Amino acid sequence: MPALIILVYAVVVYLLFLVVLGYAAGFFAGFGVPRGIDQGSRAAVPVAVAVDLLLLLLFAVQHTVMARPWFKRRWTRIVPGPAERASFVLAASLALALLFWLWRPVKPIVWSLSGPGADALWAVYAAGWAIAVSSTFLVSHVDLLGLRQAWLHARHVRYSPPPFTERGIYGRIRHPLMAGFVVIFWSAPVMTAGHLLFAAAATGYILVGIAFEEHDLIQGLGGTYAAYRARVPALIPRPSLRHPPLGSWRSKENDRKQAT
Repeated sequence: MPALIILVYAVVVYLLFLVVLGYAAGFFAGFGVPRGIDQGSRAAVPVAVAVDLLLLLLFAVQHTVMARPWFKRRWTRIVPGPAERASFVLAASLALALLFWLWRPVKPIVWSLSGPGADALWAVYAAGWAIAVSSTFLVSHVDLLGLRQAWLHARHVRYSPPPFTERGIYGRIRHPLMAGFVVIFWSAPVMTAGHLLFAAAATGYILVGIAFEEHDLIQGLGGTYAAYRARVPALIPRPSLRHPPLGSWRSKENDRKQAT
């Protein structure tokens, strides 16, 4: 496939992702979109719960399976390697868009806050988005979303993954992107049963997804990631956490390897 077509494909997928991400911000807040998490067609509670869980399961299966190395090896026999990540982003975006379209609200209210309490939760909601989005730039935003792979291919430059990093918030928690989404899911001044269902199921999936991802990271990075995991918590930072700069830690690792 011509490199220019792959590059255009990656750019179009990225733009679609931005649209879906923007819709997600309004969907969970119930503001600025045609249908929020508590709006839309209603059904009997058992039917609504079944539909919602199937939509969540579809996204979880897509996200988990397509991210595994064994799937990527087989998938790239069909899809060009430089377009593999963009194809993953496309599938995830479509799965999310389908969820937003077919989601069935479940109305009973679990809690409802107003005044300063609601304002505080909206501030936390915005902070969750800030954490999630900013974390992608600390590693490589364009690599995570498939643009870098296509761009390097168009320039006839061999692809290499971004280096392991502990910059910024990655020095405090291992999965700031996922932590940001957990904050987003639960920061609802008005929490309905349907929103609670989404938050609980999505949080459970994030915990399972982290286990899969870290298994792959240890396979790929070995002792480097195992030591990082031992020092840095997954989602909740430790206020008293202290560790040496990344450079000095790697220097000690190299010294130990040479000694053995």
